[in-house]
Amino acid sequence: MAASRRNRQAASRRRATSWRERLPARASVSRWLNGLLLCSALGLVAVLALRAWEGLLAMPVGRIAVAGKLEHVQRDEVRRVVAGVLEGGFVGADLDALRGHLEGLPWVYEAAVRRRWPDTLEITVQEQLPIARWGEEGFLNHEASVFRPRAGSRWQGLPTLEGPPGSEQRLMDYYQRLRDMLAPLDLAVTTLRQDERGQLDARLAGGLRLRLGSEDFLLRVQRFIDLYHNDLEARGPEVASVDMRYASGAAVTFHEPAQVAAVEPDRGQ
Repeated sequence: MAASRRNRQAASRRRATSWRERLPARASVSRWLNGLLLCSALGLVAVLALRAWEGLLAMPVGRIAVAGKLEHVQRDEVRRVVAGVLEGGFVGADLDALRGHLEGLPWVYEAAVRRRWPDTLEITVQEQLPIARWGEEGFLNHEASVFRPRAGSRWQGLPTLEGPPGSEQRLMDYYQRLRDMLAPLDLAVTTLRQDERGQLDARLAGGLRLRLGSEDFLLRVQRFIDLYHNDLEARGPEVASVDMRYASGAAVTFHEPAQVAAVEPDRGQ
Protein backbone atom coordinates (compact mmCIF):
# COMPACT_ATOMS: atom_id res chain seq x y z
CA MET A 1 0.00 0.00 0.00
CA ALA A 2 2.85 2.35 0.80
CA ALA A 3 4.33 1.69 -2.63
CA SER A 4 0.97 2.34 -4.28
CA ARG A 5 0.63 5.63 -2.39
CA ARG A 6 4.10 6.68 -3.44
CA ASN A 7 3.27 5.85 -7.04
CA ARG A 8 0.11 7.96 -6.91
CA GLN A 9 1.98 10.90 -5.36
CA ALA A 10 4.69 10.67 -8.01
CA ALA A 11 2.08 10.58 -10.77
CA SER A 12 0.35 13.61 -9.24
CA ARG A 13 3.65 15.48 -9.14
CA ARG A 14 4.33 14.61 -12.78
CA ARG A 15 0.86 15.90 -13.84
CA ALA A 16 1.39 19.16 -11.89
CA THR A 17 4.81 19.61 -13.47
CA SER A 18 3.41 18.95 -16.94
CA TRP A 19 0.63 21.53 -16.38
CA ARG A 20 3.11 24.15 -15.19
CA GLU A 21 5.27 23.47 -18.23
CA ARG A 22 2.29 23.99 -20.55
CA LEU A 23 1.23 27.34 -18.94
CA PRO A 24 3.94 29.52 -20.63
CA ALA A 25 3.10 28.06 -24.02
CA ARG A 26 -0.63 28.77 -23.56
CA ALA A 27 0.10 32.32 -22.31
CA SER A 28 2.27 32.96 -25.37
CA VAL A 29 -0.51 31.79 -27.70
CA SER A 30 -3.01 33.98 -25.84
CA ARG A 31 -0.79 37.05 -26.16
CA TRP A 32 -0.29 36.36 -29.86
CA LEU A 33 -4.04 36.07 -30.41
CA ASN A 34 -4.69 39.29 -28.48
CA GLY A 35 -2.03 41.10 -30.54
CA LEU A 36 -3.55 39.78 -33.73
CA LEU A 37 -7.01 40.96 -32.70
CA LEU A 38 -5.65 44.38 -31.74
CA CYS A 39 -3.83 44.76 -35.06
CA SER A 40 -6.94 43.70 -36.92
CA ALA A 41 -9.04 46.24 -35.01
CA LEU A 42 -6.52 49.01 -35.65
CA GLY A 43 -6.36 48.12 -39.32
CA LEU A 44 -10.15 48.19 -39.57
CA VAL A 45 -10.26 51.58 -37.85
CA ALA A 46 -7.58 52.91 -40.23
CA VAL A 47 -9.48 51.64 -43.26
CA LEU A 48 -12.72 53.20 -42.04
CA ALA A 49 -10.96 56.48 -41.24
CA LEU A 50 -9.32 56.52 -44.69
CA ARG A 51 -12.63 55.90 -46.40
CA ALA A 52 -14.28 58.60 -44.28
CA TRP A 53 -11.50 61.07 -45.19
CA GLU A 54 -11.77 60.18 -48.87
CA GLY A 55 -15.50 60.76 -48.61
CA LEU A 56 -14.90 64.19 -47.06
CA LEU A 57 -12.40 65.12 -49.76
CA ALA A 58 -14.86 64.11 -52.43
CA MET A 59 -17.72 66.06 -50.86
CA PRO A 60 -18.65 68.87 -53.28
CA VAL A 61 -19.18 72.50 -52.37
CA GLY A 62 -22.90 72.98 -52.03
CA ARG A 63 -23.01 76.78 -51.84
CA ILE A 64 -20.78 79.82 -52.34
CA ALA A 65 -21.85 82.70 -50.08
CA VAL A 66 -20.48 86.20 -50.81
CA ALA A 67 -20.39 88.79 -48.04
CA GLY A 68 -19.17 92.39 -47.87
CA LYS A 69 -20.37 95.78 -49.07
CA LEU A 70 -20.01 95.52 -52.83
CA GLU A 71 -20.50 98.29 -55.35
CA HIS A 72 -18.18 97.55 -58.26
CA VAL A 73 -17.72 93.80 -57.79
CA GLN A 74 -20.71 91.65 -58.69
CA ARG A 75 -21.49 88.70 -56.42
CA ASP A 76 -22.15 86.50 -59.45
CA GLU A 77 -18.70 87.42 -60.77
CA VAL A 78 -17.12 86.31 -57.49
CA ARG A 79 -19.00 83.02 -57.63
CA ARG A 80 -17.91 82.43 -61.24
CA VAL A 81 -14.26 83.04 -60.37
CA VAL A 82 -14.42 80.64 -57.42
CA ALA A 83 -16.29 77.96 -59.36
CA GLY A 84 -13.85 78.26 -62.28
CA VAL A 85 -10.75 77.51 -60.18
CA LEU A 86 -12.28 75.34 -57.47
CA GLU A 87 -10.54 71.98 -57.14
CA GLY A 88 -10.68 69.33 -54.45
CA GLY A 89 -14.23 69.73 -53.21
CA PHE A 90 -15.33 71.31 -49.94
CA VAL A 91 -12.55 69.97 -47.70
CA GLY A 92 -9.78 69.74 -50.28
CA ALA A 93 -10.22 73.24 -51.73
CA ASP A 94 -7.08 75.40 -51.62
CA LEU A 95 -8.39 78.49 -49.84
CA ASP A 96 -5.16 80.47 -50.31
CA ALA A 97 -5.28 79.90 -54.06
CA LEU A 98 -8.93 80.95 -54.19
CA ARG A 99 -8.11 84.14 -52.28
CA GLY A 100 -5.29 84.91 -54.71
CA HIS A 101 -7.62 84.59 -57.71
CA LEU A 102 -10.21 86.84 -56.09
CA GLU A 103 -7.65 89.51 -55.22
CA GLY A 104 -6.66 89.49 -58.88
CA LEU A 105 -10.01 91.09 -59.75
CA PRO A 106 -9.50 94.82 -60.50
CA TRP A 107 -11.84 96.23 -57.83
CA VAL A 108 -10.98 93.70 -55.09
CA TYR A 109 -8.57 95.03 -52.47
CA GLU A 110 -8.74 92.06 -50.09
CA ALA A 111 -10.60 88.76 -49.95
CA ALA A 112 -11.10 86.15 -47.24
CA VAL A 113 -12.26 82.57 -47.85
CA ARG A 114 -13.40 80.15 -45.16
CA ARG A 115 -15.35 76.93 -44.85
CA ARG A 116 -18.73 76.91 -43.17
CA TRP A 117 -20.02 73.44 -42.47
CA PRO A 118 -21.54 71.39 -43.84
CA ASP A 119 -20.85 72.48 -47.45
CA THR A 120 -20.57 76.27 -47.81
CA LEU A 121 -17.58 78.38 -48.88
CA GLU A 122 -17.98 81.86 -47.42
CA ILE A 123 -16.26 84.67 -49.36
CA THR A 124 -15.77 88.11 -47.80
CA VAL A 125 -14.67 90.83 -50.20
CA GLN A 126 -13.33 94.32 -49.45
CA GLU A 127 -13.34 96.63 -52.45
CA GLN A 128 -10.63 99.04 -53.49
CA LEU A 129 -11.04 102.63 -52.30
CA PRO A 130 -9.70 105.02 -54.95
CA ILE A 131 -7.90 108.05 -53.53
CA ALA A 132 -6.65 109.51 -56.80
CA ARG A 133 -6.42 108.74 -60.49
CA TRP A 134 -3.08 107.48 -61.78
CA GLY A 135 -2.49 108.66 -65.32
CA GLU A 136 -5.26 108.04 -67.82
CA GLU A 137 -6.47 104.58 -66.84
CA GLY A 138 -5.29 103.71 -63.34
CA PHE A 139 -6.23 104.56 -59.78
CA LEU A 140 -4.28 104.76 -56.54
CA ASN A 141 -5.77 103.22 -53.41
CA HIS A 142 -5.12 104.29 -49.81
CA GLU A 143 -1.77 102.45 -49.85
CA ALA A 144 -0.66 104.20 -53.06
CA SER A 145 -0.94 100.92 -54.97
CA VAL A 146 -2.05 101.16 -58.59
CA PHE A 147 -5.06 99.21 -59.81
CA ARG A 148 -6.69 99.39 -63.22
CA PRO A 149 -10.39 98.53 -63.31
CA ARG A 150 -12.31 98.07 -66.52
CA ALA A 151 -14.58 101.01 -65.73
CA GLY A 152 -14.55 103.72 -63.12
CA SER A 153 -16.62 106.62 -64.48
CA ARG A 154 -17.88 107.50 -61.02
CA TRP A 155 -14.33 108.37 -59.95
CA GLN A 156 -13.35 110.58 -62.87
CA GLY A 157 -13.57 113.63 -60.61
CA LEU A 158 -10.71 112.46 -58.39
CA PRO A 159 -7.42 114.36 -58.55
CA THR A 160 -4.97 113.00 -61.09
CA LEU A 161 -1.42 112.04 -60.13
CA GLU A 162 1.17 111.09 -62.70
CA GLY A 163 4.83 110.20 -62.43
CA PRO A 164 7.53 107.69 -63.36
CA PRO A 165 7.07 104.05 -62.35
CA GLY A 166 7.89 103.60 -58.68
CA SER A 167 7.00 107.18 -57.73
CA GLU A 168 3.44 106.40 -56.62
CA GLN A 169 3.98 106.56 -52.85
CA ARG A 170 6.22 109.63 -53.01
CA LEU A 171 3.79 111.48 -55.26
CA MET A 172 0.85 110.54 -53.04
CA ASP A 173 2.75 112.02 -50.06
CA TYR A 174 3.41 115.24 -52.00
CA TYR A 175 -0.24 115.46 -53.00
CA GLN A 176 -1.54 114.98 -49.45
CA ARG A 177 0.85 117.61 -48.08
CA LEU A 178 -0.06 120.08 -50.82
CA ARG A 179 -3.80 119.44 -50.40
CA ASP A 180 -3.66 119.96 -46.63
CA MET A 181 -1.54 123.09 -46.85
CA LEU A 182 -3.77 124.74 -49.48
CA ALA A 183 -7.06 123.80 -47.83
CA PRO A 184 -7.22 126.94 -45.62
CA LEU A 185 -7.07 129.04 -48.82
CA ASP A 186 -9.93 127.03 -50.37
CA LEU A 187 -7.59 125.93 -53.14
CA ALA A 188 -8.04 122.35 -54.33
CA VAL A 189 -5.44 120.32 -56.19
CA THR A 190 -6.80 118.72 -59.36
CA THR A 191 -3.53 117.45 -60.90
CA LEU A 192 -0.02 116.78 -59.65
CA ARG A 193 2.66 115.54 -62.01
CA GLN A 194 6.32 114.71 -61.57
CA ASP A 195 8.64 114.24 -64.54
CA GLU A 196 11.74 112.10 -64.89
CA ARG A 197 13.89 114.86 -63.40
CA GLY A 198 11.69 115.09 -60.31
CA GLN A 199 10.08 118.42 -61.28
CA LEU A 200 6.66 118.89 -59.66
CA ASP A 201 3.87 120.65 -61.52
CA ALA A 202 0.41 121.12 -60.00
CA ARG A 203 -2.94 122.30 -61.34
CA LEU A 204 -5.41 123.84 -58.95
CA ALA A 205 -9.18 124.11 -59.26
CA GLY A 206 -9.88 127.06 -61.52
CA GLY A 207 -6.91 126.27 -63.73
CA LEU A 208 -4.03 127.93 -61.86
CA ARG A 209 -0.73 126.22 -62.61
CA LEU A 210 1.75 125.93 -59.73
CA ARG A 211 5.33 124.98 -60.61
CA LEU A 212 7.28 123.72 -57.61
CA GLY A 213 10.43 122.23 -59.09
CA SER A 214 12.37 119.40 -57.52
CA GLU A 215 13.75 120.94 -54.31
CA ASP A 216 12.54 122.49 -51.05
CA PHE A 217 8.97 121.30 -51.56
CA LEU A 218 7.53 122.45 -48.22
CA LEU A 219 9.40 125.76 -48.28
CA ARG A 220 8.17 126.58 -51.78
CA VAL A 221 4.59 125.65 -50.97
CA GLN A 222 4.69 127.89 -47.89
CA ARG A 223 6.13 130.75 -49.96
CA PHE A 224 3.27 130.32 -52.45
CA ILE A 225 0.73 130.40 -49.62
CA ASP A 226 2.18 133.65 -48.31
CA LEU A 227 2.25 135.16 -51.80
CA TYR A 228 -1.29 134.09 -52.61
CA HIS A 229 -2.67 135.27 -49.28
CA ASN A 230 -0.95 138.67 -49.42
CA ASP A 231 -1.03 139.55 -53.14
CA LEU A 232 -2.93 137.14 -55.37
CA GLU A 233 -6.10 136.08 -53.59
CA ALA A 234 -8.01 139.18 -54.64
CA ARG A 235 -7.05 138.52 -58.26
CA GLY A 236 -7.46 134.73 -58.08
CA PRO A 237 -9.37 134.19 -61.36
CA GLU A 238 -6.83 136.32 -63.23
CA VAL A 239 -3.80 134.27 -62.15
CA ALA A 240 -2.72 131.78 -64.82
CA SER A 241 0.46 130.38 -63.27
CA VAL A 242 2.87 130.82 -60.40
CA ASP A 243 6.45 129.57 -60.75
CA MET A 244 8.12 129.06 -57.38
CA ARG A 245 11.42 127.75 -58.76
CA TYR A 246 13.41 130.75 -57.63
CA ALA A 247 15.74 131.49 -54.76
CA SER A 248 13.37 134.24 -53.65
CA GLY A 249 10.11 135.55 -55.00
CA ALA A 250 8.18 133.96 -57.83
CA ALA A 251 7.15 134.46 -61.45
CA VAL A 252 3.43 135.12 -61.77
CA THR A 253 1.59 135.01 -65.10
CA PHE A 254 -1.89 136.49 -65.47
CA HIS A 255 -4.57 135.84 -68.03
CA GLU A 256 -5.18 138.46 -70.74
CA PRO A 257 -4.13 141.14 -70.82
CA ALA A 258 -0.78 139.34 -70.43
CA GLN A 259 1.25 140.43 -67.48
CA VAL A 260 4.32 138.74 -66.10
CA ALA A 261 6.00 139.53 -62.82
CA ALA A 262 9.61 138.36 -63.17
CA VAL A 263 12.14 137.76 -60.47
CA GLU A 264 15.74 136.61 -60.33
CA PRO A 265 16.25 132.99 -61.54
CA ASP A 266 17.06 130.25 -59.09
CA ARG A 267 20.43 128.89 -60.25
CA GLY A 268 19.98 125.87 -58.03
CA GLN A 269 16.98 124.48 -59.94
